[in-house]
Amino acid sequence: MKKVALVTGGARGIGRAVVERLLKDGFRVVCNYNTSFMAANELINKYGTDNILVLKADVSNEAEVKRMVEEAINTFGQIDVLVNNAAVSLDSLFQDKSVESFRKTFDVNVIGTYLVSKYVGEHMYNRKSGKIINLSSTNGINTYYPMCMEYDASKSAINSLTHNLAIQFAPYITVNAVAPGFIKTESEIKDMDEEFIREEENKILVNRAGEEEDVADLISFLASNQSDYINNQIIRIDGGMYGG
Repeated sequence: MKKVALVTGGARGIGRAVVERLLKDGFRVVCNYNTSFMAANELINKYGTDNILVLKADVSNEAEVKRMVEEAINTFGQIDVLVNNAAVSLDSLFQDKSVESFRKTFDVNVIGTYLVSKYVGEHMYNRKSGKIINLSSTNGINTYYPMCMEYDASKSAINSLTHNLAIQFAPYITVNAVAPGFIKTESEIKDMDEEFIREEENKILVNRAGEEEDVADLISFLASNQSDYINNQIIRIDGGMYGG
């Protein structure tokens, strides 16, 4: 029987690369989206409905998360891997930030990760098997930009949440986080000029920004049986970023 993965925020960017990689690996995939309806449905047109299920849900809304998880299990019978990828980054100058921007960021990035982990984790724990992979960031470790301080703080919180979930769900579920550095997603580089991109790449030992597929490759490994003894880790994937 094919394993099943649920990927939140799976319609675009890193999430989409993860969805497509896991499909290639032989998973059936539940692709969650909230606003990217057309991008999500492109996946159905490309891969059909036998191995992919597209579900709309706001991960910060508990009722919607509960419904999404129930529908995923009713359709595919189980969830073996959860990838908590859904996130927002509301960058702005410090003087323009607001309580609302902090709340929105934490609602989606932190509460969303908690809620989906809660309902999927209960299912996995009852089955005595499962893997949870959270998307963190080097911004949550030691790379900081005041323009995105809400995002940075939320990713630090996800690191803490990862460690707590690993303890909570032991010994049946492994919980790890992936912390990408500078990844050339469409949303990441849309306002960057080539000079700035090169300056950032010069801070990376492999001398290039990461691609979405680089992150998807790591998540593919963590979703596989080869990673069964890896647990409670925050794994950087940044090409050797050192600050420059």
